[in-house]
Amino acid sequence: MPGTGTSSPTGLRRAVTGPLLFLFILGDVLGAGVYALIGEMAGDAGGLVWLSFGVALCLALLTAFSYAELVTKYPRAGGSAVYAEKAYRSPLVAFLVGYCMLAAGVVSAAGLSLAFTGEYLTAFLDVPQVPAAVVFLLVVALVNAWGIKESLQANVVMTVIESAGLVLVTILGAWVIGRGDADLGGAFSPPEDSSVWLAVLGSALVAFYSFVGFETSANLAEEIRDVSRVYPRALFGSLATAGAVYVLLGFVAPAVVEPSELAASSGPLLEVVRVAGAVPPVLFAVIALVAIANGALLTMIMASRLTYGMARQGLLPSPLARVLPRRRTPGVAILVTTALAIALAATNELVDLAATVVLLLLFVFLSTNVAVLVLRRDPVEHDHFRSPTVMPVLAIASCLLLLTQQELRHWVLAGILLVIGAGVHALVRRLSRADQRS
Repeated sequence: MPGTGTSSPTGLRRAVTGPLLFLFILGDVLGAGVYALIGEMAGDAGGLVWLSFGVALCLALLTAFSYAELVTKYPRAGGSAVYAEKAYRSPLVAFLVGYCMLAAGVVSAAGLSLAFTGEYLTAFLDVPQVPAAVVFLLVVALVNAWGIKESLQANVVMTVIESAGLVLVTILGAWVIGRGDADLGGAFSPPEDSSVWLAVLGSALVAFYSFVGFETSANLAEEIRDVSRVYPRALFGSLATAGAVYVLLGFVAPAVVEPSELAASSGPLLEVVRVAGAVPPVLFAVIALVAIANGALLTMIMASRLTYGMARQGLLPSPLARVLPRRRTPGVAILVTTALAIALAATNELVDLAATVVLLLLFVFLSTNVAVLVLRRDPVEHDHFRSPTVMPVLAIASCLLLLTQQELRHWVLAGILLVIGAGVHALVRRLSRADQRS
């Protein structure tokens, strides 16, 4: 059965257990987005942040069913690019799907580096944002290159810290409500000058960024023990856990702090902590920094493994498939993806980067949800998870709906990245033909 046994001498190490995978997905989903963007959500949806989180969770779960089926059916590094190649039999389509996933990961890491160097860091250390973001990404790269088991062990510690931070904010918010210093009506206040439905949907698009990350786990398929049994449990368990925390947090935050104040802050959860007054804001800022760092680490693990898998398929230059001999990690891929994240961090804004990530991933999710239906005609010998057919159908509709909420500037940035990707693909094909002639 796929997912059992040990790694080959030149391949990736199969060291990811069920608990490690659960914490990997939970750590990637929980924390970074909400720490940085809940204020943006309040600006769109007013006090109905909790409802936006609920909508985003439902949309994420629809696509998660497709990933559960395909990861357990085809447990290979490369994730969505592998599924696109099998479903559509087109190297170009497979490349563009994988490249969108890769670009989304690199853009996300760049955005998280800016979130790391924002108000949470300046709460106790005043440093220039871009140089600090560069140093942050280099440290993340070193941990990534250290080893998958070591990286995930670091993730365990950071996930516990970031989860405790969000639970702490929820408890502090409930305490403020209990002592009578909050306005429960704030959690139900609709946005001004906008229809409730459009406002919640627009806010759910931002909230969707807080849930994306579950798809990155597909790129660990070759490193998961007993993937057919372990993966669905870890995937759905982590999403349900993150969703519960987000909905509770989305209720208490606008009840304790005016939605307009949350929207004006680059560290919105700090405002809740300040109102409660029981925890030093500097301590919470450290927790937030750990959460953001964890999200960046897990995102770059995905990006490097996806780059490795695409290079091994011949979709990217072959040197990107080289593995560090002692650490057994994709060293060249880590170096290149880190350099790209640094370049993006120096030239863009956090909210624009987050929205562009969602736009790129929506194309990936569309491809993956369609691939589930196409690949039902491709049986495999081992047991695997099977999604109810209605789930990928609804997931396709949800992706199309969210695409209608994107702004022009995000389409432009995504288009530029795709043009670069198309150029890389043309170069790889030309080099491949040259090698065949020689």
